[in-house]
Amino acid sequence: MTEETRSIKKKIKKVLDKDRYQHTLGVAYTAASLAMRYGVDLERAFLAGLLHDCAKNIPNDDKFQLCRKYKVKLNDVEKKAPYLIHAKLGATLAEKLYGVKDDEIVNAIKYHTTGRPGMTLLEKIIFTADYIEPGRSNAQNLNEIRQLSFIDLDAAVTKILYDTLQYLETKDQLIDPMTQMTYDYYAGIRIK
Repeated sequence: MTEETRSIKKKIKKVLDKDRYQHTLGVAYTAASLAMRYGVDLERAFLAGLLHDCAKNIPNDDKFQLCRKYKVKLNDVEKKAPYLIHAKLGATLAEKLYGVKDDEIVNAIKYHTTGRPGMTLLEKIIFTADYIEPGRSNAQNLNEIRQLSFIDLDAAVTKILYDTLQYLETKDQLIDPMTQMTYDYYAGIRIK
């Protein structure tokens, strides 16, 4: 771990509550494991995992204020469901507050909740690590997805998206259009 990553890890511990910090470490180490499996730089994967929820514990009113300050564009669903804002805002804070200059790390943070069509390998790793990290216990098909993640990452991403959409529909929650677009993209690839 580089000195920069160690420093960011200390800063993150101060801004997240205990449970969120434990989740964050779970994602960072899971991302590093997936990075080893798929030949991605471990340091970059760990750092993206460490920062993926850096805006999560910010109160909603403050999130909106920071989005205005940094000109973070929000869609209609994000405006109605502020829990989704943390990904886009976190990507901006990774750059502005934590000094991350790597666009791929920033995008991995930005899309860790919804995914996006044509994700890079690092983006898919963070998206997946957030879902399968060891502290998670109640997601549908979790054991199957954990195993699949180390065999076929695209299949795991597709399954995560499918299960997420099913869950949101059964709970009658808002669905970010990007999540649906991402599922359609990866499901389409699986069919071809």
